[in-house]
Amino acid sequence: MKLRMAENSLFAILLRSRWWASAGIAALIAVLAWALLPPDWKLAGALVGTPFAVIALMAAWRQRHAPSPQHVEQAGQALRALAWPAFAELLEQAFQRDGHAVTRRAGAADFELERKGRRMLVSARRWKSARTGLEPLRELQAARDAAQAPDALYIGLGELSEPAIAFAREQRIAVWQAAELAQALRGLLPR
Repeated sequence: MKLRMAENSLFAILLRSRWWASAGIAALIAVLAWALLPPDWKLAGALVGTPFAVIALMAAWRQRHAPSPQHVEQAGQALRALAWPAFAELLEQAFQRDGHAVTRRAGAADFELERKGRRMLVSARRWKSARTGLEPLRELQAARDAAQAPDALYIGLGELSEPAIAFAREQRIAVWQAAELAQALRGLLPR
């Protein structure tokens, strides 16, 4: 049995937030407990914030190499200025650097990646679209089903519609937007 944290629980939200938010909550609990509780209970009350301190450490560890919001914005602007051949080449380099064997495809999926015997189809040609609806994700899912690939990835800088988000979640299609692209293309983006 695999345990999963609820997506909208307090701790899940704090894990996605900046690390200092959880650290601030832990510190606030400790200060309030120390100031307001009787002497025998001060230490116990201060320790109530320990889960928030642990979440702060986990979030800091996850975010240690995450690009800053300014870097994400600059990466998004640089990527929007590229033509498809240059963008496809950058993606191919990034995937290869991460250990994937990359095959270019035609149709709904632009790339087929393989690493450790696991395949993934990637759709990236519509990366400049301002808003993505359901159709590109349905096409990617159909290509994934036809290829019997266990994983799928959709890459786009624009926002996804609510039905597209729900479909991606339901079909387990990973979505990369500006932040994920800035991270994946670190060191490869033109200056």
